[in-house]
Amino acid sequence: MDSRQNREAMAADITSYLYSLRNKGAKLGLERIRRLLEMLGNPQKEFRSIIVGGTSGKGSTVAMLSSILNEAGFRVGMFTSPHLSGLTERIVVDGKKIPERELSDIVDRIKSTIESYEGFEHPTFFEVLTAAAFCYFKEQKADFAVLEVGLGGRLDATNTTSPLVSIITNVSLEHTRILGSSIQEIAMEKAGIIRPNSMVVTAAGDEAAEVLERICKERNSKMLRVGRDIRFTRLGSTVKGQDFRIFLPGKNYELSTPLLGMHQLENAACAAGAVYGLGLNGVTIPDHAVAEGLRKTRWAGRMEIVQRKPLVILDSAKDAQAMKRLAEAISNDLEYQRLVVVLGISSDKNITAMVDEIAPIADYVIVTAHGVMDRAANPDVIAKEIGKHSKEYSIVGGVKEAVKKALSMVKENDLLLVAGSLFTVAEARELWVGEGNERFGRGFNEIPKK
Repeated sequence: MDSRQNREAMAADITSYLYSLRNKGAKLGLERIRRLLEMLGNPQKEFRSIIVGGTSGKGSTVAMLSSILNEAGFRVGMFTSPHLSGLTERIVVDGKKIPERELSDIVDRIKSTIESYEGFEHPTFFEVLTAAAFCYFKEQKADFAVLEVGLGGRLDATNTTSPLVSIITNVSLEHTRILGSSIQEIAMEKAGIIRPNSMVVTAAGDEAAEVLERICKERNSKMLRVGRDIRFTRLGSTVKGQDFRIFLPGKNYELSTPLLGMHQLENAACAAGAVYGLGLNGVTIPDHAVAEGLRKTRWAGRMEIVQRKPLVILDSAKDAQAMKRLAEAISNDLEYQRLVVVLGISSDKNITAMVDEIAPIADYVIVTAHGVMDRAANPDVIAKEIGKHSKEYSIVGGVKEAVKKALSMVKENDLLLVAGSLFTVAEARELWVGEGNERFGRGFNEIPKK
């Protein structure tokens, strides 16, 4: 076996090892990850961090802030989850995914470290990947790491860092069996990323904001709230992006972003608020870095245009709130004659609420099931909800087949939307984005097909 085959075999073994952990499920708690990081020499202490929690918009906000910091001349690690196509998408430095060989090497070292300690409860899939990201950022001499919370905040593995600024994008009902049954309870969990004598930036609604404000007072921390301390206004929007202004205490920016939808301006306002907070910590970020960083931000699978005529958009809206924002963006910002939706939702979501948001604007819905079969909702269940809205629909097994049918139905001035789950979007995206195309992180050049 040559060296290339050896590397491929090792990568396969490491992938198998990681996914064996995934099959054991998620366990919240910091004891395992803290001990693991101690055994690895606490790599998370070797770089400065910003942590981003919230229900939706976390990944986009991480991408925006990472791009801004890059433009300011910093070396930036970016940790996000979940991934669209491969694990290496989760760990990025300066817009480049971790090479598979390096991820394999790091995870193999972590695996050996775990096995060398007796009586050590095995870390979870997410904890091992988080530790791998921290090790990689240390090895790459990152100045900053911008980290997306996996679940909740208080007991999430990313909360082992000491962030200069924390962001909580918004709060809505999610993972209620784990995080709590009310907005207030979930906000308490997400508030766990707020450090004493620090700053949090949020676009949360009133119920959650009241909880966050109380926590900030208890911890002597400052809260910047979008809509109160940070304001934004849109100047214009096309399929190529949006122009807007952001107003902060003593500062305002005129900006643009290729990301579509008013919700992305809310995310941009959170990112700008974090820049303001970093400034209070002595980190100087010039105005041009904010402008260029946002202009260059790309985030795959979020109102992503993959084809122009007809217009095809992929969006991984995963809950009712995200679906509502998606529907508003499509209705208010895009011009089209007919909307055909390919819809595949996961079984643990509020299917009725999600369908209630998207069905009213659809002309035809093709219901499907993504390939993660232990999580995919039965298409008959989704179709029943579509039927309540008196919309035409059909059921097609398999995401790619559903998309191909939709493409055969739409005309040049129509819009085809693929939505409902990150898993659905990931499968559909393979029809346009082949292996080897670098379309993640900062600076990829999107060229939709005509």
